[in-house]
Amino acid sequence: MKRSDIYRLVLAALFLAIGIVLPFLTMQVKEIGSMLLPMHLPVFLCGLICGWKYGLAVGAILPIMRSLMFGMPMLYPSAVAMAFELATYGLVVGLVFFLFRKKNLITLYAALLISMVAGRAVWGCVTAILLGISGSAFTFSAFLAGALLNAIPGIILQLILIPSVMLILGRFRIVRMGIRCSGDGEA
Repeated sequence: MKRSDIYRLVLAALFLAIGIVLPFLTMQVKEIGSMLLPMHLPVFLCGLICGWKYGLAVGAILPIMRSLMFGMPMLYPSAVAMAFELATYGLVVGLVFFLFRKKNLITLYAALLISMVAGRAVWGCVTAILLGISGSAFTFSAFLAGALLNAIPGIILQLILIPSVMLILGRFRIVRMGIRCSGDGEA
């Protein structure tokens, strides 16, 4: 194994650990705790920093592992559907971001937005299939509520926090970003 592969593997394990612990912190505010989507943040960051393979793996493992360890989210159908959703986030954000030659704020937001749409679409399809198998109905209004309306605080948090973390990591040359803060002499 190359040194860079070991480095990415260790980072992926760190993101997995963060994804397991972070929901404990956000659930202290019961009204909006689940709306903050705490498991999504480390998966997005893993896909951006470690690449799509690691983002995909962490996204697929995290909700199932957390469900088996703590009973939350409920394994069926929630954790199973979330595993597909988060795996899609890690895969798509990593692929889209690394396909762009320039790594800047525009490409970062493009990767985030594309992966958010793809992940929520996958979540909706998988949830419809899982609930259809169990005989329950999954309506379009339930999809909108679960994928968009209830998730607005988490989406806003992701769109603010993830670029901020990436800017800081880029500033300290931990990740390759073509973004300079004002005062650096570059735009």
